[in-house]
Amino acid sequence: MRPLVSVVVPAKDQEPHLGDCLSSLVGQLGDPEALEVIVVDDGSTDATGVIARSYADRLPRLEVLRNDVPVGLATARNLGLDRATGRYLAYLDGDDWLARGHLAGMVEVMSRLDVDFVRTDHVQTTAGRRSVVRAPEARRDRVLDPRSSILPTTTSTMVDYCYAWAGLFDLRIADLLRFPDGLFTAEDRAWCWRLHLQASSYAVAGPPGILYRRGVTTSLTQVLDRRQLDFLPSFERVFDLVRHDPEAARWWPKAARMFLAVLARHVSRQEQMTPADRVLLGDRARQVLGSIPPDVLTGAYAAAKPERRALLAPLVLGRAAAVRLRLLDRLGARQGVA
Repeated sequence: MRPLVSVVVPAKDQEPHLGDCLSSLVGQLGDPEALEVIVVDDGSTDATGVIARSYADRLPRLEVLRNDVPVGLATARNLGLDRATGRYLAYLDGDDWLARGHLAGMVEVMSRLDVDFVRTDHVQTTAGRRSVVRAPEARRDRVLDPRSSILPTTTSTMVDYCYAWAGLFDLRIADLLRFPDGLFTAEDRAWCWRLHLQASSYAVAGPPGILYRRGVTTSLTQVLDRRQLDFLPSFERVFDLVRHDPEAARWWPKAARMFLAVLARHVSRQEQMTPADRVLLGDRARQVLGSIPPDVLTGAYAAAKPERRALLAPLVLGRAAAVRLRLLDRLGARQGVA
């Protein structure tokens, strides 16, 4: 019998949390045979694989894949996707967990609305404190065109809500559920844009049944090394998707604004990087900026907040122009005081 839902769980060194994750999957659909769980142990050096295999009696359709060398979150998810046989697919990171009945609720929405995918709110947990994070789409429990949730440019929309684990997906769109292989961070960016540009239908529904553990020390969001620069090739893929879309002119301002925001965050902490990574950040950022249509880049930069423009001026305007801009800002400040 084909399982109803396949859950792909990538996990690297998740010994402290994987038990909570897998325990939350037990009983999600009532019939244990309806749930397929694929754990991808991505080169863990702790007991992640042992813990995963210990759930075989409680999750009868459990499969544990092992990468001897870490391949990264994107490729690990793809390995799980390739093994999935269910009608629907969910991603769940090894340090997160689900509320009771969450998958059953998502299946009900998927089957009732017959959409390509469903997105949902989530609960963020940080040092024991919990807060609800709502998906930025007010239209709930109805069939939507994914492209209708990309804009407006100046506010957070569903392409900013790029959490692969916050939803359920019909495997009829399996080709759209793959991630850019080899990316260790920012893998969700291009993946989310592709979904919203190329899928036919989706919905936002259900109470927040996903509990996202933020601030875990093993998370790559907490580690500052070259892998953090994967946002650059990720946005190259975003821009390639936009460039080849029939409505490219509609999407370019949103994509450019998003990139400048992410780039500014990395530039703001470049002093914590190695000298080689700082050079790489600057060189690659200029390449990616060069792929944005000049008028779009000019508009996005002009619309940015002053502090963001100051951070990005050397990359967007060049070093000489950035120096002149700082001098003008200082002169204006002095005149204002006088």
